[in-house]
Amino acid sequence: MALVNRTEPFDFVIFGATGDLTRRKLMPAFLRRFHAREFDQEARIICTARSELTTEQFRNLCSATLHEFAPDIAKDTETLNQFLGLLTYVYLDATQEGPHWQELGATLSDAERTRVFYFATAPALYSAICAGLSHHNLITQHTRVVLEKPIGTDLQSANEINEGVGRYFSEDAIYRIDHYLGKEGVQNILALRFANPALEQLWSSQAIAHVQITAAETVGVGDRGSYYDKSGALRDMVQNHLLQVLCMVAMDAPASLRADDLRNEKLKVLNALRPMTPDMVRKNVIRGQYTAGHIKGEDVPGYVDDLKTGRPSDTETFVAIRTKIRTARWGDTPFYLRTGKRLATKTTEIVIQFRPQVWPIFTNMPSPGRLVIRIAPHEELSLVLAARDPGAGGFRVRNATLHMSYENEFAVQYQDSYERLLLDAVRGDPALFIRRDEVEASWKWVEPILDSWRYALTPLEPYPAGSWGPATTRALLARDGALWHEDMLT
Repeated sequence: MALVNRTEPFDFVIFGATGDLTRRKLMPAFLRRFHAREFDQEARIICTARSELTTEQFRNLCSATLHEFAPDIAKDTETLNQFLGLLTYVYLDATQEGPHWQELGATLSDAERTRVFYFATAPALYSAICAGLSHHNLITQHTRVVLEKPIGTDLQSANEINEGVGRYFSEDAIYRIDHYLGKEGVQNILALRFANPALEQLWSSQAIAHVQITAAETVGVGDRGSYYDKSGALRDMVQNHLLQVLCMVAMDAPASLRADDLRNEKLKVLNALRPMTPDMVRKNVIRGQYTAGHIKGEDVPGYVDDLKTGRPSDTETFVAIRTKIRTARWGDTPFYLRTGKRLATKTTEIVIQFRPQVWPIFTNMPSPGRLVIRIAPHEELSLVLAARDPGAGGFRVRNATLHMSYENEFAVQYQDSYERLLLDAVRGDPALFIRRDEVEASWKWVEPILDSWRYALTPLEPYPAGSWGPATTRALLARDGALWHEDMLT
């Protein structure tokens, strides 16, 4: 049975409360934690947006949303109604002065309570919201602010956002959220490495030939087209999610699990990534865009048709990158990052490929062993090792897999990543949030790739929906004598 981590009463204010993120993620996450009794009816969730709704109308909308996105809990009418009773709605245009700021302030009368402001809005509004909070004296010594990604579209815009928010909040009160760090499978990388000394002894270029980090989706852009076409896979997934996962895989052991000790080690990894010069981008980056194809036996349209704009687009829906980390631990080990939409299978996984035996004594040695850390759609560990084939006679060997499913092993329902992170922000635990210097370091590494693309140094390659991306992706690994994980399985 999971332990309940009780939270003291708090006020949680969501800007952008009628948006998709609030509907799909924030409200279901709060309902589940309320059902788990991690907070009670003394908490208050104040929701603001530019839609002119009453609190009752907003609660009705939330009820329908929760029946859709958290149906297992929402069917408990008593729990649902108690939760809805925590919600207050305030109509507010954060870019405008007016009486609605005073109305928001009236809901926050207790300055001694923990107060969290969550920005589920366009990042361009972050500074204006902070200015409004300051002007109306809504920031107390117990206040924190949570910033959703993207933190900018490049280094300059990221710095402008950080400076704008930083005028009103100290760095220790700013929580930049990356929901990948809230995933159980990502957090378990720390336990897997640093609670198992034998495994950590192997965790370097001496034993590891290469590392693959893949975040593959079968869906297209859906209703995110207007945002995605300005962002693309590199900004949407690599600059934040995949680089954070890479840091967890590649970092050295922190002095402790305290926030700054963890983030210091991640920052070292980001700063040690081999710089992406134009020549490096040409040789080590592949970008693609999905065309019409087939997924699970169904015809699906291409990216341009999904956008419904009637015009072509040069936005990438797939990116694969080969890089190295300039440290003694990882010197000669390539890291491959890959993400894309409309790919063959939905999966988020890390593949640790071990080096082959230097002087094999078995004549039919299979491919070297590997460790697969699967983060989604299920948290799993698979260790592939060579074992004697009992039916072959003599000393023939073949690969065998040791497999563990977290769901089966621990028999608990894992929290969604937002469930963990929302209450971490309330409790004042920043360990799984991003520090400003991490944001800047990741943009510094990504920006040369974007610059090279502006000069068309990397072609935009088509790939059919339902495939694993452009055909040239295999060549990215082939020059290292490596295969993508799905090719190892065929």
